[in-house]
Amino acid sequence: MFDLSFSELLIVAVVALIVLGPERLPKAARFCGLWVRKARAQWYSVKSELERELAAEEIKRSIEEQTRSLREETRQLGDSLRADADALRATGRSARDALSERRERVRREDAADPAEPGPAATAGEAPTALETLPDEAGREGRDAAAGGTTDAPDDDAADAADAPVPRRETP
Repeated sequence: MFDLSFSELLIVAVVALIVLGPERLPKAARFCGLWVRKARAQWYSVKSELERELAAEEIKRSIEEQTRSLREETRQLGDSLRADADALRATGRSARDALSERRERVRREDAADPAEPGPAATAGEAPTALETLPDEAGREGRDAAAGGTTDAPDDDAADAADAPVPRRETP
């Protein structure tokens, strides 16, 4: 705080002894020491408060930085998910369009070939190609929509597990 050497402090002590005298010098030294302790205590109090505020600001900045980072990552993940969802929608649309085209082609083929049985086929006859195509609900053709079964192979394990197993009679 103050740059005082030992010789300067000695000169101040001698002057104080001459000015105050030997009776009042101890009382003045205690009073001076009290003020120095209060000043130091105040200085340390201010210093520790500033350090706490700086630490709080540092923590606050760190939290804000982490929050910004998390928001950015969340935004990037959201963008990625949206892009994936759009790609899945596009794939679904193209699959739906391809299925619709295939159904239409099969309908045209069924209409052109009257020898094959249509939707009103009896129980012992083979289903038409249109009847074995999956419809939009995931069931197979018109027979499945009516509650019947088809002999077409099924790739979906859940549908295969739900379908009744045909029994063959032995002669």
